[in-house]
Amino acid sequence: MEADDGPGLSVDGFTTLLATEKPDRLHVQLNRPAVRNAIDQSMVDELHLVCAYLESSPKILVLSGTPGDDATGAKGVFASGADIAQLRERRRDDALAGINSGLFDRIARLPMPVIAALDGYALGGGAELAYAADFRLGTPDLRMGNPETGLGIMAAAGATWRLKELVGEAVAKEILLAGRILDGEACLRTGLITGLVPPSDLLAAANALADRISAQDPLAVRLTKSVFHAPRDAHPLLDTVAQSILFESPAKFDRMQDFLDRKRK
Repeated sequence: MEADDGPGLSVDGFTTLLATEKPDRLHVQLNRPAVRNAIDQSMVDELHLVCAYLESSPKILVLSGTPGDDATGAKGVFASGADIAQLRERRRDDALAGINSGLFDRIARLPMPVIAALDGYALGGGAELAYAADFRLGTPDLRMGNPETGLGIMAAAGATWRLKELVGEAVAKEILLAGRILDGEACLRTGLITGLVPPSDLLAAANALADRISAQDPLAVRLTKSVFHAPRDAHPLLDTVAQSILFESPAKFDRMQDFLDRKRK
């Protein structure tokens, strides 16, 4: 891992993730290319460590998979799903433990925004990991969906409720109940992703989005994300309390003064 600000995230012993850190963001690449980045217990454990770090040192998180290789013709892949060999051996108590759902909920609740850069397969648990992000960017090669019912199980790590919020009930049921797999164009049309770019431009597009987020006041971004995801009955009181905090922040006075100064020129 590369880092240029403070001690950074310790990735000693990581076997499933690669990480690159900058002062305002952390790029984490899923790195099990031999099995198309299938999410196994080791990856779950390492992503929990990433979350613990970002909860104590809030930064934008960019999640990506294995990039393609033009020289060899290899296609990129985000995550093909949960590791089926491990999944087959799991029983009732494993399901009740919420192994993936607990992780993905933790990712969704990170203080700063999460950007998923999606290429190739994003299926099953890989799709549910992407649904937990705040932003999703994709490529024409993206193939996204939840084939779990074809394996005798259900998508139980967020898809049954996040997907409906993202694309509406009709499309969500096609994906969850009929096994529909969306390509990049369909993901864009349904709003599952907000940008479609060539694979070679995917990380640049994710970083450009991170740049725009980073240009905002970090505290304002954190509170806005938190309030956005609050239950409906928490509003408008929560909005008012959050705004009262921001009204007293030094950044509010500095940024507004800068705006007024530019306007006078």
